[in-house]
Amino acid sequence: MARLPHAGHYFTRYIDGLLLCGILLLMATGLITLFSATDANSARVTSQAINMLVALSVMWLVANIPLEHIMRIALPLYAAGLFLLLCVALFGEVNNGARRWLNLGVTRIQPSELMKIAVPLMMAWYFDKHETTLRLRDYGVATLLLLAPVLLILRQPDLGTALLIASSGFYVLFFSGLSWRIMATVAIAGGASLPLLWSMMHDYQRKRVMTLLDPTQDALGAGYHTIQSTIAIGSGGVLGKGWQQGTQTHLAFLPERSTDFIFAVFSEEFGLLGNLLLLLLYLALIARGMVIAANASTQFTRLIAASITLTFFTYIFVNIGMVIGILPVVGVPLPLISYGGTSMVTMLLGFGILMSIQTHPKLVKT
Repeated sequence: MARLPHAGHYFTRYIDGLLLCGILLLMATGLITLFSATDANSARVTSQAINMLVALSVMWLVANIPLEHIMRIALPLYAAGLFLLLCVALFGEVNNGARRWLNLGVTRIQPSELMKIAVPLMMAWYFDKHETTLRLRDYGVATLLLLAPVLLILRQPDLGTALLIASSGFYVLFFSGLSWRIMATVAIAGGASLPLLWSMMHDYQRKRVMTLLDPTQDALGAGYHTIQSTIAIGSGGVLGKGWQQGTQTHLAFLPERSTDFIFAVFSEEFGLLGNLLLLLLYLALIARGMVIAANASTQFTRLIAASITLTFFTYIFVNIGMVIGILPVVGVPLPLISYGGTSMVTMLLGFGILMSIQTHPKLVKT
């Protein structure tokens, strides 16, 4: 009988208990909400449960990788991801006007998902290597490392993923000590270039921005998602209508209710109180991630922990922002709640790195 505790310790020794509890609570919330959003479709819920088990397995595997190995794979992982993005641009499959997938014969992959982890890893590795001699030129090189995949992903086009990767890279730049003066200059230049960026946007992207300003101008088209989601959220009131009692959801007014707009389903059924509890749970995970970043022993681990944590925050902010109508509609899922396997695996891969930083012996640079 003494072997059982020993086996349990083997499986949990590199797992951060606080992170794991928060993740499991969010996953349980996601399954409950998905069951209602899909009108009790047990096959869909079972599929999502399998996605979660796969993602948890990936998290456990990554959490058990020593920090030295994680740091060592940063450069080859980034190079492989960039090569695959180039392959997508040249040979990728076109679906609904977008070229985002690469057919490998036995399966299809979306290399942009890989870059959500590869880009901050590469940038953190670069800054760690130049920590003692960091100059303005190094920030320029790091910016180029960020822009290369972002521009390739924008070309697909995939604005949502490009923005998420850009934000993950920005967090690395910010925590590496980038001057506020430089950031202010870039922000001003970005504001001045908005007319040029507007002219470069696709028609459907411009329409999303205009719909954000006035959803009623195309109430049955581009503005339909925003109008129906805000109705659902408002109708939930303080306590909500109750599980599986949401009218916007079950009368099929709410589109994409199991994926991008699942927050509207949750809001309608659990109300303001449920939203506050959900946000507190998210906040607890973010706080734990920032504590891990603050306690990190090296530049590399500090930068990657902060970037992963704040990218998780960005997912939450962008998804909820688009559902409540303060941001344009982009394809960003609600972390650990929305249906889907790829984004969940990517997210838990990041949490696995956080756990490795927290639970492994401190990284000693050679």
